[in-house]
Amino acid sequence: MKLDTRSLLMGASFAVALFLGYSFRPEPAAPEAYTYRQFSTIESVVPGGLGRSRVIISDQGDQEVGKDLLNFFSMVGINFKNIANNDRLIVDQINEYVSQGWELHTVTTGVQSNDKTGIFITRYLFRKPV
Repeated sequence: MKLDTRSLLMGASFAVALFLGYSFRPEPAAPEAYTYRQFSTIESVVPGGLGRSRVIISDQGDQEVGKDLLNFFSMVGINFKNIANNDRLIVDQINEYVSQGWELHTVTTGVQSNDKTGIFITRYLFRKPV
């Protein structure tokens, strides 16, 4: 097998390009450290409006019961005004955190129910670089 000058130059150029590409890559950025804040909404589904719904705020290990939310049900069934009111309160809380420089990082939902009652829980995890 005879190698010509052109093949040798192509191979050498390719080797140099690989070497330079791997030798002069920028240093990977160090991962940022974050502080976290979470709030959870627990929305009760109990007929007759007997359930309790709340926002619970967690920050740096502290936990406090925040705002009361309205129940999904009233005496006559699903109360869409209550659901709309709860949505406004939740979005207001998200907007407040975002305006303070927090980033909405993760939203996790869950449901626990049986034949007549249940709860919806949603956790909103925020983070901010330290």
